[in-house]
Amino acid sequence: MKPIYPWLCAGTMVLSLALATTASHAGDPPTASPNASPIFGVTIPDGYRQWQLVAPALEGTPFNELRAVLGNDTAIGAYRDSRLPYPDGTVLVKLAWKREFLPGFDQALVPGPATTVQVMVKDSKKYPATGGWGFGKFIEGKPVDEAEHRTCFTCHEAHVKNHDYVFTRFAP
Repeated sequence: MKPIYPWLCAGTMVLSLALATTASHAGDPPTASPNASPIFGVTIPDGYRQWQLVAPALEGTPFNELRAVLGNDTAIGAYRDSRLPYPDGTVLVKLAWKREFLPGFDQALVPGPATTVQVMVKDSKKYPATGGWGFGKFIEGKPVDEAEHRTCFTCHEAHVKNHDYVFTRFAP
């Protein structure tokens, strides 16, 4: 016997196959994005290059880098109001470059090759074990390994716990 509505039978088979495929993956753990930092799952935020400058920094040995920290609107508001702890939703992005002397004028330092992009995200519910902060460190857009991410909070806790784990001060 021929079906009266052949498209209905075909549609039912496609829907059944789609539901079966979805159901077979429903219990699987979510896969982490290859662009997310290990441990914290932090990614480089879209549009961060248009954020406001929080402050520049000059890092000496062993880094020898020029750095600039940018903040989202939540971060800038907290800095302007001298609000500690920083509110959830604060995001800071540190850009870093090897420092080089300007050819022909060795008293001027200029950015050389980019080294890292580092991200801090404040979410006290998601990151309670690290003072409410999630960390991400990226080289050429890819996260560095887990071992290096484990050192982020350790350093911040040792040196700036009393400033809500943030090194950078606002340069108005």
